Amino acid sequence: MDEPARQLGRDVVALAKEQGFALAGVCDATPSDYAEQFRRYLDDGKHGTMSWLADHEDVRTDIRRLAEGVRSVLVVGDLYKTRQPAVDPESADVGTGRIARYARGDDYHTVVKKRLHAVADALRERFAGEVFRAFVDTAPVMEREQAARAGLGWIGKHTLLINPRLGSWMFLGGIAMSLPAAPPEEQAPVADHCGTCTRCIDACPTGAIAPYSVDARRCISYLTIEHREAIEPELERTMGEWIFGCDICQEVCPHNHEREAAQDSTARPEYAARQQGLNLLEVLGWTEEARRAVFTKSAMKRAKLDMMKRNAAIAAGNSQQPEPSLHRALGRLARAHDESPLVREAAARAFGSGDV
Repeated sequence: MDEPARQLGRDVVALAKEQGFALAGVCDATPSDYAEQFRRYLDDGKHGTMSWLADHEDVRTDIRRLAEGVRSVLVVGDLYKTRQPAVDPESADVGTGRIARYARGDDYHTVVKKRLHAVADALRERFAGEVFRAFVDTAPVMEREQAARAGLGWIGKHTLLINPRLGSWMFLGGIAMSLPAAPPEEQAPVADHCGTCTRCIDACPTGAIAPYSVDARRCISYLTIEHREAIEPELERTMGEWIFGCDICQEVCPHNHEREAAQDSTARPEYAARQQGLNLLEVLGWTEEARRAVFTKSAMKRAKLDMMKRNAAIAAGNSQQPEPSLHRALGRLARAHDESPLVREAAARAFGSGDV
């Protein structure tokens, strides 16, 4: 690889670091190594109702098709949480529905894209006529594979990217470029350090995780965020008090536990938690206006009102220390003719569970 291409890689990475990204690397734009595995995943229906995953499959399995003339990719990692002490997983307060840590602050799509666009603008000014296409997780890109290729970490058994120093509490994004940027010599692939560990697999309450694969149909994150239909009672009982997303596989991962080598890392202030969870009684009584007010600037706005009420009803039904007010609210929702069947049925099952 010639030195000018490597220097281009260094320059691009430096621009990303100036924007405050914790990690940045460059890789060549080449077809995915997982195209056949991805096709089997879709054929087996493990993507659930996320039909959009099958859209633009040709682009998703070959990033060169994302934009004309793509030759290289800048990939960045943005920390939303630093490593934590090796303690028991976080639990919710009584009457509170848990939300995944990534969704407790500002919407990462906005936070990451704004800075990626700043990098792309700087590159366009320097390299007129070249192509720069920014992406986060809304574009048809296998961003974790690109991140691993760019030396940001390895893809763990829970399918998330793990950096050996920073862990996995990060968002990924990047820029597909027509520049012939090459990985700098100091950038190296990261070996898989999962070894024989199966903590994420063992800890998943719904049994969604197999080594290096997640069946979305059983994943709590999918069920609470993407699945817009009724959830099987068998799965409802294993969802605990999660009402938006799930962190269990990351909480138990030893690579997310505190260590001295990562003490210089800090999470972006935009991702600071405004709240640790949501009051279940309040969510059960939400109107559409109330949902929008709470989800302003939040990635949680993807979940519709009836989904959030369904999730809150399930969490209330799983509560170990029920409150009479929750019981009454569930009873009202189960009989409310102006509520969607999705909400009424979930509330009825929770009301009759004997746990509330």
